[in-house]
Order: sequence, then structure tokens, then C-alpha cells
Amino acid sequence: MELQLDPLFQTITLVVLVVILIADLLIILKRPHIPAPKESTLWVVFYVTLALIFAGVLWIVAGGEVAGQFVAGWLTEYSLSIDNLFVFVLIMGQFSVPRRYQQEVLMVGIIIALVLRGAFILVGATIIENFSPIFYLFGLFLIYTAIRQAFPGDDDDDAQKENLIVRTLRRVLPMSDSYDGKKVITRVNGKKLFTPMIIVFVAIGVTDLLFAIDSIPAIFGITQSPFIVFTANLFALMGLRQLYFLLGDLLDRLKYLHYGIAFILAFIGVKLILHAMHVNELSFLNGGEPIEWAPEISTWVSLAVIIVSMAVATVASLIAARREPAAEGRQDAAADVADEKGTPSTVEHPERD
Repeated sequence: MELQLDPLFQTITLVVLVVILIADLLIILKRPHIPAPKESTLWVVFYVTLALIFAGVLWIVAGGEVAGQFVAGWLTEYSLSIDNLFVFVLIMGQFSVPRRYQQEVLMVGIIIALVLRGAFILVGATIIENFSPIFYLFGLFLIYTAIRQAFPGDDDDDAQKENLIVRTLRRVLPMSDSYDGKKVITRVNGKKLFTPMIIVFVAIGVTDLLFAIDSIPAIFGITQSPFIVFTANLFALMGLRQLYFLLGDLLDRLKYLHYGIAFILAFIGVKLILHAMHVNELSFLNGGEPIEWAPEISTWVSLAVIIVSMAVATVASLIAARREPAAEGRQDAAADVADEKGTPSTVEHPERD
């Protein structure tokens, strides 16, 4: 469906959202701190509410279909952005970034992500407009990405990919051994050196690039409007910094989240291929004519699949996380009873191996 939105409405929306983003950045620069859970919760609720209000405005201005496309795209990008957080946690831990300055690092990462995704969106929209068979490639790529997400291998570890770049930077850049606050360049014995913060920024940037390659085809499977694609990305990224501090160690408990994300990517991949068949222009398929039996999956079906997939993955993860401590407690109790009786325990205990 070709969306017709008033250019003035689009301009005003983008200006307002950019102003909000700049204000958020200025708050961080003026008062760097470790946000309390209550503060993070309020900010996340604020951004989620803002996204839902924007969806309501779209419903009034352009109708339910457009609003539904935005919500489905926003939820897709939000779920993929949560996946980003797993890698961000690894990067912050690997480079021992002081927690006080992690907000600035995340904000820089978000800005890098917006720039990269904006470029990808412009390129993607141009390709789609002039070469509709790209939907076949997007669909196959998303299905491949879904398989890689569900069954990750050692060579698919994003952190390992970034380590190669980090090692290269350490060889070519004069680097200090420690941080100097949030500075990228410091002076040691009169000599200018880069601090490890530059490595962190590069690692975050590379991560954003990798995830943009995955996420942009996914949202183009929901809507072909560059405006909806960009605003969905913007809203998904705006609350990411606060979500990072809110979730904290909870990320480790979401052990099945990647399965939910993989299912969403695979579903959108299939949807893209069906859409490509529905508007087929490839001469070697059906004589270059549209394949009539290929169904078009509606926005509302897509929205339902996205919500149910994330809900099931989250609930399953939390249930599994609650059962694990209980199982470990039973193992410890069985081992202690066996020790008191002087008999070998039949329950394996990792600390006693």
C-alpha cells in the first residue's frame, strides 16, 4: 500500500522527535549519572507512551492501516533493539566502561545507529521503488538471518567480529592504558593518546551497522514508507538507553528471546517472498506476471504474530529462569544430605567435580 502523508506533517514530526532526542542528549551531558531503576522505568514508560500517542495521531491523520504499520514496525525494531542490548552489555563489560559514563556511550551508539539506519532506509527505499524483485532477496536474507539467530555458532558471535577491529585499532592507534573520564583523547607525559573510549565507540558503531543490515529489510517487510520506517526506528532507539539500565541482569534471564526474534524474522521473510510473488516481475517466474495464488499477509496479522512471538519468548524465559534456582537448590540440598551420610551423591554438583 502506497502511503500518502502530508509532507508538512512528516517535517513537523521529524523536527519534534529530533528536538526530543537532542534534549535527552543534553540532559546526559549536563548530569552524567547512574540512573536508578525508578528513573529508568519512568523514561521507558514515557517513550513507549509517546510511541503509542504517535500511533494514535497516525490513525487520525492517515487511518488505521498506517497506524498499524507503524506499531508493527516499531515493535519489530524494538524487539531487535533489545537484542542489541545483549551485545552492548558484552562490550561494556569487555572494556570495563565505568558505569557512570555508560549513558554517554549508549547515546553515542544510538546516534550512530540513527545515522546508519537513515542511510540504509534511503538506499532501501530507492532500490524498492526501482527494483521490486529485491523483496525476494530481502525475504531470503531474513530467513537466513532467522536461522542464524535461532542456532548461533561461534563464528556468528558479534563480539568476536568486533574483536578483530578492536585488535587492529590497538595496533594502529596510540592508546592509553586507562580511561580519562569520558574523553576520547587524553594527554600522558605531554603526549596525546586515544583512550579506550574510542575503541568502545567503534565497537558500538560496528554493532549498530550489523544490526541495521538485519533490521531494515525486516521493517520494509511491514511497510514501504520511508517515513514510517524511520520513525519506527527512531522510537525504538529513543528508549534503548534507559531500557539498558532498567533490564540490567535481566537480559541474562531472557534465554529464549532469540527464538522469538528468529521467528519474527522468518515470518517477515516469508511475507516478503509472498509479496514479491504477488507483484512478480521476474520473466522466468510465471512469465513475468504476478502470481495470483500468493496471498498478501495483512498488517494486523503481522502485528499479532510479532506480539505473540515476543510474549511467548519472554514468558518462557522468565518461567525457565525461576525454575533454574529451584533446581539448583534441590541439587545443593541433595549433595549436602549425601555428604552428611557419608555416601556419594547421585546428583551432579558442579563445585564438587
